[in-house]
Amino acid sequence: MTLFAGPHINCRVMETRVDTARIFNIQRYSLNDGQGIRTVIFFKGCPHHCPWCANPESISPKRETVRRESKCLHCVPCLQDADECPSGAFEHIGRDVTLETLEREVIMKDDIFFRASGGGVTLSGGEVLLQAKFATRLLQRLRQYGIHTAIETAGDGPLSRLLPLARQCDEVLFDLKIMDVEQAKTAIGINQPRVLDNFRQLVAEGIHLIPRLPLIPGFTLSEANVEQVLKFLLPLGIRKLHLLPFHRYGEPKYRLLGQQWIMSDVAVPRDEEIVAIRRMAENAGFQVTTGG
Repeated sequence: MTLFAGPHINCRVMETRVDTARIFNIQRYSLNDGQGIRTVIFFKGCPHHCPWCANPESISPKRETVRRESKCLHCVPCLQDADECPSGAFEHIGRDVTLETLEREVIMKDDIFFRASGGGVTLSGGEVLLQAKFATRLLQRLRQYGIHTAIETAGDGPLSRLLPLARQCDEVLFDLKIMDVEQAKTAIGINQPRVLDNFRQLVAEGIHLIPRLPLIPGFTLSEANVEQVLKFLLPLGIRKLHLLPFHRYGEPKYRLLGQQWIMSDVAVPRDEEIVAIRRMAENAGFQVTTGG
């Protein structure tokens, strides 16, 4: 399976977009990305390189095209064009959308499910902070319709970009990953001091935050890392924590993209490992949810 990259798009250019955004998926009827039944809009582009990422198609900000060998008819000549491919072997990943497009595709189609379940719309990625101006406008539009709003973020960006976005959210699902500063920088490319400072600032602003901790063997799944997370949250008055155990659902996507997944030999956490971390947090006074 082969990956054909589209034209290069600089992340800084994406940050300044207001009228359009680059997304790669709209997932409906989600139950794990905020309260109620939710529609999740996945923004394309991420500045980090978490080895366990379940959405590798989200990392590049470029518009990409993949070829599914199982569908390919091996036409001669091959146009390598997803819009013209007779078998659907070629497929675009990433499209540019306007606010009006998302309004038609999300609000008009899914509003009844939001209102019946207490759900809403969650903006995910990738990293939504790379397209914060557009995302902020979208959330403003959603709130005008009375729709519950949320974002999923690692919080690693300028506060001037994060704060206006968070103010338009009913809740912010905030990932805390590797607490050790040097390991966070080298292993996943995250500026952990900035992440923690941003978290504190959002708490001070009264933003409803739900911290989440991926449980990744060799990276975050250790008592030492969890203890640092708990010690950070306790003085801030945060008593909720979502645990996200490592899974292998994204592995086929790496093959589709023609990439090697370096976590292929890593085993998923055993139940007893997850239970031990859960009890550790609960004993510290946290209300723990496992699985998002």
